[in-house]
Amino acid sequence: MFENLSERLSGVFDRLTKQGALSEDDVKTALREVRVALLEADVSLPVARDFVKRVQDQATGQAVTKSVTPGQQVVKIVHDALVATLAGEGDPGALKIDTPPAPILMVGLQGSGKTTTTAKLAKRLKDREGKRVLMASLDTNRPAAMEQLAILGTQIGVDTLPIVKGEDPVQIAKRAKTQASLGGYDVYMLDTAGRLHIDQELIAQAAAVRDVANPRETLLVVDGLTGQDAVNVATEFDDKIGVTGVVLTRMDGDGRGGAALSMRAVTGKPIRFVGLGEKMDAIETFEPDRIAGRILGMGDIVALVEKAQETIEAAEAEKMMRRMAKGQFSMNDLKMQLEQMLKMGGMEGMMSMLPGMGKMAKQIEDAGFDDRIIKRQIALIQSMTKKERVNPKLLQASRKKRIAAGAGQDVSDLNKLLKMHRQMGDMMKKMGKSKGGMMKQAMKAMMGKGGNPADMAAGMDPKALEAAAKAAGGKMPGGMPGGLPGLGGGMGLPPGLSGFGKKK
Repeated sequence: MFENLSERLSGVFDRLTKQGALSEDDVKTALREVRVALLEADVSLPVARDFVKRVQDQATGQAVTKSVTPGQQVVKIVHDALVATLAGEGDPGALKIDTPPAPILMVGLQGSGKTTTTAKLAKRLKDREGKRVLMASLDTNRPAAMEQLAILGTQIGVDTLPIVKGEDPVQIAKRAKTQASLGGYDVYMLDTAGRLHIDQELIAQAAAVRDVANPRETLLVVDGLTGQDAVNVATEFDDKIGVTGVVLTRMDGDGRGGAALSMRAVTGKPIRFVGLGEKMDAIETFEPDRIAGRILGMGDIVALVEKAQETIEAAEAEKMMRRMAKGQFSMNDLKMQLEQMLKMGGMEGMMSMLPGMGKMAKQIEDAGFDDRIIKRQIALIQSMTKKERVNPKLLQASRKKRIAAGAGQDVSDLNKLLKMHRQMGDMMKKMGKSKGGMMKQAMKAMMGKGGNPADMAAGMDPKALEAAAKAAGGKMPGGMPGGLPGLGGGMGLPPGLSGFGKKK
């Protein structure tokens, strides 16, 4: 979503950081471009103006112009200003659910993704916090809205209030309250009806439900693609009903992201969660410093480590690490690595979180490197027999022909895969023998044994990663930086990937 803004800003800062000394005029020119970039990204004018003024006051001080790295100082000031613009009070992911059964009211316009978001949050509360959740649909207007919530509830293993035809929203809310109390639920979530635009009936209905339920949290669900109108919607709902937080959906879309930047500043309400896709686990807490880092191309290592922890099978990976330390790296291990990459959002998802890699996305695209290549590699490995996977040295010409034909590919593709496997095997051996037990430390971090993802990410020096990324710049994608975290053992991206050319 922030792609355009990110590109524009990184262009401005690239020019700044290349200059040894900065004059006030340099800073002013750069900030003028920053303001244009913000406005183009659909940030409201007052917010963009305040933002630039705040940065200018700090960036034209003596401390910056006399600093050793003035350009980087300005980038830091802009980063801090972005965080201040986006940040709310306290932890965005902590919902107030102290006295069970705690009611959570979901409000918003029709089509903003309320019902899906209700189910996502219910799943999150159940899986991460072990809460018993009851969901109830109060949407008596939209055809099959109640059935939709019931189906989602079955998918995620969360109870939904049985549907009784002919009840109005207030009656359903009362019944949900009673059932949540009698059934021993920790939380009950009320999914209200929406309209295409804000009208009196919608507000009156939501207010009546609010008065009955007295919710601990009232979350406004807003479609991130609606741009500045999202800010007006938030202001209106907050005035009439009272909102404790905002959930922005479709953050994975190609909206311009300005709504997110304006929302907090104009309404004063924190953005609590963001929806990133259709799947039931595609929801994240809105972390202002991480979002600011992504906008400025600084990457988001913490999110990458968290993702790795969620997707890595600890026992499997430890077994694999022991084998690798002895120099035993089979095709099954390589397959596990490739599948791990896909689980973590594929190449694009991972690259977007690595510092300095945002600028290389275009090069990767031009080189024809995408997730289809990874899927083809997995298909080749699946086309081998068990013996061949354990010992790739068995692969002579006739076997190679059979494997390539089985995967619907050329023998040359298989040869590239085998070369990549050999190179990775050599690298594993070196890592296993290294003095500090490099692989062991990386694995501990990935398994969550190193504690907090933020602490682990701190161990991966973003500057070093960025430098590695820049050094690799000329030979993308084959020379990708070693040490992509989360690939089963904190190892580098396979060096042999350079062999995969244009998409077929």
